[in-house]
Amino acid sequence: MNGLNLYGDIFAELNRLQQNFEQAFRPGSASNIRSMPRSTFPIINVGSTPEAIEVLALAPGVDPAALQLTVDKGLLVITGERKENRPADDKVAVYATERYKGAFRRVISLPEDADPGNINASYRDGLLRVTVARRESSRPRQIQVH
Repeated sequence: MNGLNLYGDIFAELNRLQQNFEQAFRPGSASNIRSMPRSTFPIINVGSTPEAIEVLALAPGVDPAALQLTVDKGLLVITGERKENRPADDKVAVYATERYKGAFRRVISLPEDADPGNINASYRDGLLRVTVARRESSRPRQIQVH
């Protein structure tokens, strides 16, 4: 009987491993931050209001001085570098590293009504917030009838 339970556990474990491998190598199927490709750092959220486009980039551990934002031909480019944060003790052997380190670059396509001359950016507590105003001519406005 113990042998049957052992084999059942082995097959269940093999099935779980197979599912993890399939999910890891299936394009666009990242279920958590550990299975995301490195090209997706920092993670971004993009939203809009009638007045602006809001971009939130989750970049904890990045020095704000290491961040660069540029806008060119309707593309917002966020580049920077996250330094390695290893213990100072040389005797520590690292056997797993899940935290992204190194240079990164994210490109966000902006809508046609974005105003590249009116952009504000702030960084606080690991969150980069970029607000791109919409052009005044594209904003909805009410016209009074006389």
